[in-house]
Amino acid sequence: MAEKADLILNMGPQHPSTHGVLRLILELKGEKIIGADAVIGYVHRGVEKLAEHRKYMQILPVFDRVDYVSSNSNELGFVLAVEKLLGIEDKIPERAQYLRVIMAELTRISSHLIWLGTHALELGAMSVFLYAFREREKILDLFEEIAGGRLHTGYMRIGGVAYDATEKFLNELNEFLEFFPSKIDEYETLLTENRIWKSRTVGVGVIDKETAISWGITGPALRATGCDYDVRKYYPYCVYDKLDFEIPVYHNGDVYDRYRVRMFEMRESVKIIKQCLEKMPEGPVQIEDTTIILPPKKEVYNTMVGLIQHFELVIHGIKPPKGEVYAAVEGPRGELGYYIVSDGSDKPYRLRIRPPSLINIAIMPELLKNHYVADVIAIVGSLDPLMGEVDR
Repeated sequence: MAEKADLILNMGPQHPSTHGVLRLILELKGEKIIGADAVIGYVHRGVEKLAEHRKYMQILPVFDRVDYVSSNSNELGFVLAVEKLLGIEDKIPERAQYLRVIMAELTRISSHLIWLGTHALELGAMSVFLYAFREREKILDLFEEIAGGRLHTGYMRIGGVAYDATEKFLNELNEFLEFFPSKIDEYETLLTENRIWKSRTVGVGVIDKETAISWGITGPALRATGCDYDVRKYYPYCVYDKLDFEIPVYHNGDVYDRYRVRMFEMRESVKIIKQCLEKMPEGPVQIEDTTIILPPKKEVYNTMVGLIQHFELVIHGIKPPKGEVYAAVEGPRGELGYYIVSDGSDKPYRLRIRPPSLINIAIMPELLKNHYVADVIAIVGSLDPLMGEVDR
């Protein structure tokens, strides 16, 4: 016979530590959780259906706002899927591919810094929150320099990227890469061996490898269980197959190991970006095909051909051939995938997103059982759900 709850507790959706508007219904026996249910959908916007009523070029601003702290990862996954539909994956300029990786890895660091600061704050470490957001501000400054936008950059394009890197961007990026590893050392000095931190995280929210795989969990939550799956290694895209980096793997599957995976990942992202800067060639950053990408503004303003090409693409859009594709990237929270069905028109016939946050939190009701109320915040934070991505 199932144990009867003494109290039903609603945690959220208006709760500062549920990472948005997640509602958890907890069945309590004293302080112990004997049952849990996650209620989602509070910020559902129907972005997948919105995308089916927009031209391919018009979809990018919509996907910027799915995982609104990792816009470059959202954009990259979508443009890779469309380029696969068009059959132009091998025609994207190499410099653009390197710039895509640089932006994706800066986005990973930025997202992990938000996670680190808020996760630490929720468990009582105020200083780490301030330090993490201090460094994140530097990354947002870099985004603003190269793309013009800090949060929603709009940097990726079907066929390349919007802008080449400026000299100022490259100089400031090199400065960031020099000082940032020492900042990670500071965070780890404050947390990694801190006995209060370890008492709140070690042995809490344990997921074993087999369970994680059966639930479809990806990202840091999976790699903390001992599985080394990472899209960048298993299904390389852009130029990841030309770069040398490690996939951090730990084996306890608890809140503490999920923390350690993300800290390691930030160090590896620095390593990846440095290699990109060393190997990135000179050259164009967009494919030379005005049926796919808009001509330069200079040509639009000064030549009749440029004006007509611009008009044709804006009015008629990109028309991939009939077919279906799936393309995925390794986002900060795991495998972020896009499935597109084309009917040959300028809009997707069907479009679906594989949101890692949704799949990762599906296990939460099972994960919370037999823990205490105080552990809920640690477990939710360690999964790092982004509710805009969950609800879409």
